Amino acid sequence: MTDPQFDQMFPTGEANDAFAQYFIGQSYLAPLAGGSVPVSNVTFEPACRNNWHIHHGKNGGGDQILMCTAGTGWYQAEGEAPVRMEPGTTVRVPAGTKPWHGAAADSWFSHLAFITPGDDVSNEWLEPVDDDTYNTINGK
Repeated sequence: MTDPQFDQMFPTGEANDAFAQYFIGQSYLAPLAGGSVPVSNVTFEPACRNNWHIHHGKNGGGDQILMCTAGTGWYQAEGEAPVRMEPGTTVRVPAGTKPWHGAAADSWFSHLAFITPGDDVSNEWLEPVDDDTYNTINGK
């Protein structure tokens, strides 16, 4: 499943088959807390990334918080420079932003994902991140 050298404090979880169509590569999902602020640990194999997507919400809802807990990955909002994520890196993604995130080409990557509660919270999956965009930030 994961590289034995990949050490993280949260469970990797099960293969993220329910959302596989929105990822290039294999990801894993471990729900950690439910309720009004659900928290999940998402783990990406090397070079795995999710599609561009938008979290929607009203009255404070739909913001996403990503906290890297292990490995190395990338976060990029449309029109902005990519952010290298390493353990301790935290990114706030305001509702309505179009980002993608995933593992570096040569590293497993895990982050905790939180969605702020509010009204009409939803997620809209969009197109995959093309190889040219991904390879450029990975130095290929």
